[in-house]
Amino acid sequence: MEKKDILILGIESSCDETSVAVVKNGREVLSMVTNTQIDIHKLYGGVVPEIASRNHVMNIDTVYTEALAQANVSIDDIDAIAVTYGAGLLGALIVGVNFAKALAYMTGKPLIAVNHIEGHIAANYIAHAELKPPFACLIVSGGHTALVEMESFVKRKLIGTTTDDAIGEAFDKVARECGLEYPGGPNVQKQAESGEVKYKFTNMDKEKIKDFNFSYSGLKTAVINFIHNHKQRGEEISVPDICASFQAEAVGQVVSKCKFALEKFGYNKIILAGGVSANTYLRNEMDKMAESIGAKVYYPPLKLCTDNAAMIASAGYFNFIEGKGIADPKTLVPTSNIEL
Repeated sequence: MEKKDILILGIESSCDETSVAVVKNGREVLSMVTNTQIDIHKLYGGVVPEIASRNHVMNIDTVYTEALAQANVSIDDIDAIAVTYGAGLLGALIVGVNFAKALAYMTGKPLIAVNHIEGHIAANYIAHAELKPPFACLIVSGGHTALVEMESFVKRKLIGTTTDDAIGEAFDKVARECGLEYPGGPNVQKQAESGEVKYKFTNMDKEKIKDFNFSYSGLKTAVINFIHNHKQRGEEISVPDICASFQAEAVGQVVSKCKFALEKFGYNKIILAGGVSANTYLRNEMDKMAESIGAKVYYPPLKLCTDNAAMIASAGYFNFIEGKGIADPKTLVPTSNIEL
């Protein structure tokens, strides 16, 4: 008997993207419709939670309808509904979770609660059909910097995390100090492309790494103080050079730790996950590091690096076939903070 394809409807609303997707067997995207609010929040220099929530309410039904139409399926064809229940902005999460709960309750479809970070990891399963655990994973985003061992599609072990600021948060704060528009990360990268690595902001010795934890508070503060001190003295600063120097130092930390982890645990492949995985400099440095030790790096295409529902549907699929994350549509509650 031929195995039936499994269609998962994914819903993502953790921040400022309203996204719905239909994914087949965790790997093939049949449709993905995303309404972004970047231009709205750019006016305020960052995401305004209340505005984000209001726009999710206005957009989610239309995005859902378009996603089904583009996939050429009806809700009856869907096997399960996967939704981001955390982490993220609570008001934004409530919109997606309540929509998914109502849909699951109305149709009787299984509801799968997905950890947002699990979704970012699963973006690689869409991009690389051959990719299977075990492997190491570097998670780099606005809220997380972490190294995990993926023992299976649904089982992971945390081996290192941030002790203070995440790398994405540091990028955004440096961007703000440099007078760059939201979103900060891509604009720091753009400025760095025309700059030179002229400054050393911290004294971290990359050759003396003792563990797998990350710290970006000191680097972020050093850059901010550097900018303030020069401005107070009336001295000109080169934003491209500052961005290039900061980016080299920030990326250097994660690349060094990844090399340490690959050598220590014997993995020959590592994946990147999270919004900062879109950074071209990071990708290039990771590729060079991996090549030097005979390993391989996997990362998603740029459209799957940012928040999207396809990755949530993919993560939902692997949880669904393992019987994990099944939630009661009457009681599922979104949460702004959840552990990796």
